Amino acid sequence: MNQPKNNQRRRKGFERTSALLTKRIRKAGESRGFAVSRVLTHWAEIVGDATAAIAKPVEVSYARGGMGATLTVLTTGAQAPMLEMQKEKLREKVNAVYGYNAIARVRITQTAPTGFAEGQAQFTPAPKKAPVLDEQTCARAAEVTSDVSDTNLRAALETLARNVLTKQKHERG
Repeated sequence: MNQPKNNQRRRKGFERTSALLTKRIRKAGESRGFAVSRVLTHWAEIVGDATAAIAKPVEVSYARGGMGATLTVLTTGAQAPMLEMQKEKLREKVNAVYGYNAIARVRITQTAPTGFAEGQAQFTPAPKKAPVLDEQTCARAAEVTSDVSDTNLRAALETLARNVLTKQKHERG
């Protein structure tokens, strides 16, 4: 039996990605002011999916005395007022991860402090809800397109008619 020297275990196959990237993530996080990289890696779990879809953490900056850090959060212009109202809850959720009152202030920005090229945020839009089609709308759309002989054209026009009728219903209330 050949045993590796110094009791080091020889690895076969793939190593877990987290084991390979832990040091790099920590170094990148600390260089951006995140002593706890979990704020970066688990942002959606910390603040919730709805807030994570509209905001991303940019940096944590500490005051000269070292007491009371400021969390800078990047968001889009349209979402900034809504996020502004949630600042205190956001601060509480992040402090729960730190385990103490590390974040004294939350600052909301619409562009990253490093520059415009790096600060272009891409957020996923909220999923659109499919309109609810009732039998009356479907029957009316089929009635309007019943005299079209080409089946593909009739199907396309029927879909168009359903969309128009559904939109008109929503606009009327």
